[in-house]
Formats: sequence, C-alpha cells, structure tokens
Amino acid sequence: MTLVEPPTGAPRTDSCIPVLETKRLLLRAPRFEDAGAIAEHANNRKVAEMTANLPYPYHPADGRNFVEHATTRPDGAQFAVFLNRPEGPVFAGMCGYGCKPGESVPELGYWFGEAFWGRGLATEAARAVIDYAFSDTEIDRLMGAARVANPASRRVLEKCGFQWCGAGLTRVRAIGASVPVDRFQLEKGTWASLRAWGTTALPLRRAN
Repeated sequence: MTLVEPPTGAPRTDSCIPVLETKRLLLRAPRFEDAGAIAEHANNRKVAEMTANLPYPYHPADGRNFVEHATTRPDGAQFAVFLNRPEGPVFAGMCGYGCKPGESVPELGYWFGEAFWGRGLATEAARAVIDYAFSDTEIDRLMGAARVANPASRRVLEKCGFQWCGAGLTRVRAIGASVPVDRFQLEKGTWASLRAWGTTALPLRRAN
C-alpha cells in the first residue's frame, strides 16, 4: 500500500483523508462527483441488506448526503474505492471506519457493488484501510461485524486478522429490523505481529 499525501491547501476532504493505492485499487475521500456512482451501486437490495446503514431504495440524494457527512466525521475515515483500469479508475464501493453512537472503538465497514463481488477487492481495500489506521493514526483497536447470513463478509474480516469476540444483533436500515451478527475485533498488536496480507512496506507519502 502507498499513502499519497494531498497537496497543501487542498479541500478538507482531501487534506484530512489520504489517498491509498494498492495493487489493484485506489482509495480516496468520497467527493460530490462520486454521488451518482455511489447511488447506482448502493441501490441494490442484495447490497443494502448486508449493511447496517444503507437505505433501500437508495436515491442520488442519499449519495450526496452521505458524501457531505462522510467527509466531516471527526472519529473516522471513509474511502471511496476505485478499481484501477487503463481507461481510468472505476468506482467499486466504500471502505472505512468510524465510531457508532455511544461507542469509543471505531468499527470497520465496507460494501461493494454486486459487479465487483468475488474478486477479493473488499479484502484488499480493508487491508489498506487497516494498515492506514494502525500505522498513521492513534487507533489501537478496530471492531467489525458480519451478518450471520453473509459468510463472504466474515471471510474478509478473518483474512484481515480479526478475531471473533461474540454475537449480537444489529439494526439493518434497509429492512427495518435487527438481525444476528458475529462480532470481531483486531488489536494493533495482533496486526503488527501478523500483517498476513503480504510484505508491502508500511505507508509512504507522495504528492497527489
């Protein structure tokens, strides 16, 4: 993973959240011009029902509202994830972390458009965000949760080194009900000793 340092004087969305690059992906702060692509991929019941916070149906206005609030949260970082292609980056999904109301430990979250499932992109993006959180911020623990009905999400957390720490219920906005989830956590010390996702150097910085 490479961290790309935005230039001095850049807008808040770029100055507070770095740009991350992996082998296949580019991750950066969501921008208002991304709202249409976010809405296009989030407006899918199969996507929304596996997340806690996505509404369904998901309208373009929801995308704009998300971008507005995602870039002003003081307790986390949200990244729009793009697949790097020769013709240019293609929006694929979202990955980031933040604290839920009443909680002090941030939780990792991610979702990808259905067209990008089954390719390991969620794991690649999550590892980049985790590396950033533990190497470039004061965070020393991350939480995670996966619906019992979503084994693919559970595998992402496990491949990133998260350890199961219990079960519970989470409210899913898209269906207006609470569903059973498995809860996971990753300590910074565990991350430092494992770093199971390869031998890439810890973050470097360069101009945007």
